[in-house]
Amino acid sequence: MARTANIYTRVDPVVKEKAEEILNQLGIPMSNAIGMFLRQVVMQNGIPFDMKLPLQRPLAYDELTKEQFDAEIQKGFDDIASGKVYAAEDVEAQMKSRFNI
Repeated sequence: MARTANIYTRVDPVVKEKAEEILNQLGIPMSNAIGMFLRQVVMQNGIPFDMKLPLQRPLAYDELTKEQFDAEIQKGFDDIASGKVYAAEDVEAQMKSRFNI
């Protein structure tokens, strides 16, 4: 049997549970998935997937001028006036179906 080394790490328990559910459906033990990831890091000489910042960052209140802030608030009022509103329950249902959360 090949020699192995141990890795200990802390992860968000919810993320771990969801990952385990997916890996179980694929028939891949968590330790094998981690090993696969590390092998890809070595083969790719880096992280084996793109890591990018979003092209458009969400607006940050403290970075807006008063005029920009007022314009953003006005957009919200305009959406309400034109009927562009969504029930919180509908948004939650979409999040659950799209992102399994």
